[in-house]
Amino acid sequence: MQELIRTQVKPDIQVFPNPEALTWAAATEFVQQANQAIQARGQFTIALSGGSTPKSLYALLATQPWRKQIPWNQVHLFWGDERHVLPSDPSSNFRMTQERLLFQVPIPFQNVHRIKAENPNAQKVATEYEQDLKQFFQLGEHQFPRFDLVLLGMGSNGHTASLFPGTDAVHEQSRSVVASWVEKLDTHRITLTPPVINNARKVIFFVTGSEKAATLKAVLEGQYQPDRLPAQIIRPTQGKVMWMVDQAAASSLSTNVSSIL
Repeated sequence: MQELIRTQVKPDIQVFPNPEALTWAAATEFVQQANQAIQARGQFTIALSGGSTPKSLYALLATQPWRKQIPWNQVHLFWGDERHVLPSDPSSNFRMTQERLLFQVPIPFQNVHRIKAENPNAQKVATEYEQDLKQFFQLGEHQFPRFDLVLLGMGSNGHTASLFPGTDAVHEQSRSVVASWVEKLDTHRITLTPPVINNARKVIFFVTGSEKAATLKAVLEGQYQPDRLPAQIIRPTQGKVMWMVDQAAASSLSTNVSSIL
C-alpha cells in the first residue's frame, strides 16, 4: 500500500538554500501557472494557504516585476482553509492575504471568493462555501471542483490545510468543504477536503524550518499513516504535487531528492 501511494503521487521535491530563495521560486511558479491556465482555459483558479511562506509569497507578488506579469482580472482566488473568526481577526487567513496582496493588486472584487467565517455556525460556513464552489465551477452531484493550483503548508504535527491528525475531515470523501472540530485547538476549522485537493491540476507544499525536518521525512519517506500525518493523504489523481522546501526542512531527507537549487 505504501509503495502504491508513492507511485501515484510521484512528488517533485525541490530544495532551496533558504526561505527567501524558496519564495522567489514560488513567485516564478505562481506566474507560470497563472499564465498557462489563462492561456488554456481563460482563467486561473487557485486555493490559497495561510502561513509564513505564503505570507512572504503574497507580499512578493504584490511588487514589481511580479505584479505586472499576472492578468489579475482573470485570476480567481479561493482559500484552502480558514479559521472560524471574523475577517478582521489577526489570525484570519483572508485578512493576511488582504493586507499582503489584495490591497496592492488590481484584482476585481468579484474574483475574491473568501470563506465567510464570521457566521457563528461553523457548519453553515462550510455549507455556504461548498455552495459557492458548486456555483462557480458549475458542478453536478458528486462532482468536485478542479483548481488549477492549490497551495498548502505543513505543520510540525503533519497537518495540512485544516486536516488535523485524528479528525474526520482527513477521510471525508463526499463533501467539498467541512467544518472540522479540532480538539487540541478547541475550535472549528473550515477546510477543503482531500478529494477536492486531490482533484487539482497542481498542488504545491511549502515547508521551511528545521523544526519540521523529522515530520517531512516521515510524510515523504515513512509508513503511510494519514490519521497521524494527514499531509500523506494528498496524492492528486490527475495532477501533480510539488514540495518546495528549504535546506533546513530537508535536512533529514534521503539524498535522492529531485533537485537542490
